[in-house]
Amino acid sequence: MQKALGLIEAMGFSTAVAALDAASKAADVTLVGMEKVIGVGGGIGVNIQVVGEVAAVKSAVEAGVQAGNKVGKITSSHVIPRPHDEIDKLMKIFSGNIEKNKKNNFISKKEDKSKIRKSDKEEEK
Repeated sequence: MQKALGLIEAMGFSTAVAALDAASKAADVTLVGMEKVIGVGGGIGVNIQVVGEVAAVKSAVEAGVQAGNKVGKITSSHVIPRPHDEIDKLMKIFSGNIEKNKKNNFISKKEDKSKIRKSDKEEEK
């Protein structure tokens, strides 16, 4: 793999979002994963994984750490330049988790309304 993998571990979701926002604005990187980690620093951590060119990922992670520390606490960060091809397997798992989260957490307004209508009809019976 010619790209780099960047990892940022934040305490709390809002800190992670702030870090990801800054990282995405700082350089051309792609979010490939996000994991909730229970027990980090005595709380709930969120680990975000980004990929891109080596220099871009380094810049993005640095910007993400700075922005995250303004909002909350970044517990760790790391950039793996040109990781071994076996790491691709992990990144596919990370990407799969994002797809899974999209399916589980996001319901379009149309779907939401139809579910509400069904539950209203059941209550009327």
